[in-house]
Amino acid sequence: MIDLYTAATPNGWKASVTLEELGLPYKTMPINLGAKQQKEAWYLKINPNGRIPAIVDRDDGDFAVFESGAILIYLAEKAGRFLASDAKRRSLTLQWLMFQMGGVGPMMGQANVFFRYWPEKIEPVIARYQNEARRLFEVLDQRLSEAEYLADEYSIADIANWAWARSHAWSGVAIDGLPHFKRWLDAIEQRPAAQRGLKVPGDLPAIDNQQAAERFIAGARGMLQT
Repeated sequence: MIDLYTAATPNGWKASVTLEELGLPYKTMPINLGAKQQKEAWYLKINPNGRIPAIVDRDDGDFAVFESGAILIYLAEKAGRFLASDAKRRSLTLQWLMFQMGGVGPMMGQANVFFRYWPEKIEPVIARYQNEARRLFEVLDQRLSEAEYLADEYSIADIANWAWARSHAWSGVAIDGLPHFKRWLDAIEQRPAAQRGLKVPGDLPAIDNQQAAERFIAGARGMLQT
C-alpha cells in the first residue's frame, strides 16, 4: 500500500493519475495547504521541501519519495509500466518528463501567480511567463505532430505534462493553432484513470463563476510565500 500525501494541484494530480493508471493500491492523505500542514514537522520528515505531493511505500520499508517527477519514476519502475526498460526509449520518456519539470510546470506556475494571484498586475511579468508557456506548448505541438504521445507510447511524460497543460486557460495561455497539442490534451482527458486521478483528494470547487474564482484566488494568495 502506498500513502499519497497530496492536494488538488497539477503536481498532486501527476501522482494520483499515475497511481490510477498503474492500478497500484494507495491511500489518500489530503494535505491542507491553506493550514500549512505541509510545513509541519511530521510532514517535513517525509518531504523536507515542505511541498506536495509525497508518497510513502508501506510495502517497502516505509520508503518515502518526494518531488513529483521522482515519484512518477519510482511508481513506473515499481509497476513496470509507462517507463521503458530500453535505454533509448527510457531516455526519451525522461527527456520529456524533465521538459515538464524544468519548463512547463515552473512557467505555468509563475503565470498563475502573476496573472491570477498577485495583488497588482505587472503586465511585463505576466507577458513573460504566458509567452514562455505558449512557446513550450508550441514545442509540445511540434513533437505531437510526429507521434501520438511524447515518447511514442503513453508514459509518465504524458501524465506529467498533461496535468499542467490542461489548465492553460487558468494561466491565461491560448492554444489556438496547436491542433496536435489539443488532440493530445483531449485524448488524455478522456482516459478513465485520468478522470479518476483528477478527483484526488477531492473534486476541485467550480471556478467558472466570479464568486468561486475570487474565493479560490484569495486562498491561493495566502499561500504565495509558503
